[in-house]
Amino acid sequence: MKQQVKGFYHKHQEPIDKARKIAFRMILLTMSAVLTAVNTKTFISAGNLFPGGVGGITLLIQRIAATYFNTAIGYTPINILLNAIPVYIGFRYLGKKFTAYSCYTIVLAAVITDMIPTYVITYDVLLISIFGGVIGGFASVLCLWVDATAGGMDFISIYLSLRKGMDAWNIILGFNVVILMLAGVLFGWDQALYSMIFQYAFTQVITTLYHKYQQQTLFILTEKPQEVCQAIYAISRHGATILNGVGSYELVERNMVYSIVSRGEVKQIMNEMRRIDPNAFVNSIRTQEIQGYFYQKPTE
Repeated sequence: MKQQVKGFYHKHQEPIDKARKIAFRMILLTMSAVLTAVNTKTFISAGNLFPGGVGGITLLIQRIAATYFNTAIGYTPINILLNAIPVYIGFRYLGKKFTAYSCYTIVLAAVITDMIPTYVITYDVLLISIFGGVIGGFASVLCLWVDATAGGMDFISIYLSLRKGMDAWNIILGFNVVILMLAGVLFGWDQALYSMIFQYAFTQVITTLYHKYQQQTLFILTEKPQEVCQAIYAISRHGATILNGVGSYELVERNMVYSIVSRGEVKQIMNEMRRIDPNAFVNSIRTQEIQGYFYQKPTE
């Protein structure tokens, strides 16, 4: 009887949990789109900044059309057109559901951007650059937390992280600097240089709050290497290597566990390791790049 009740509960609870997960995902994606649009029409527009990425290229094209051709072009058609190739990369390599949710955010953000008027909060360009970058970065992180993106270069960054095993956000920052240099040549260097501050703040928020595609190397000296390896695998699905060595001072044999894990899993691994061996010694190092297979939970 208990088994039947339990089975009935799980059978009906699973669709409810799935619906809650989808609803939560849609709420965060909608918040991200609204934040992106408001940020574009307040901080970015007020400071005449170029935020980099597809959004920055869109604003640059709008500015070129208005300045040199006296033509007003809507934000939505340019942005969606420029997102076509990144969306294809996402659909082809990152997952259909992942890309579909991302497209929802891209389209909604673009439409809201065209709908709302420009509103100036402050005329201090330095404040605009810093706070605009922080808000823009947080809007992107909201998408990344629920396995989606705000579009554009995020698709390419995640693709490079999955395929090449590197933290690609700083590479994207370098690409954006090239766009900003072009904006500087066309419209003056003041706004271009302030835009670099915006882009730096934007990137730092992402690298600080989102760790899925960042790796950490762990060197663990422990008396219980097998238990530590099992804990690492249970938490992260990553293996580990046990190395045998000798301490140079006491000349006592030591066991060292070597493993590379995702940065977001390190805290949980550390807590479990302290439970297994409170006397373990750990050296944790940020991994810049890896070659070879590194397991990442696949996007859908």
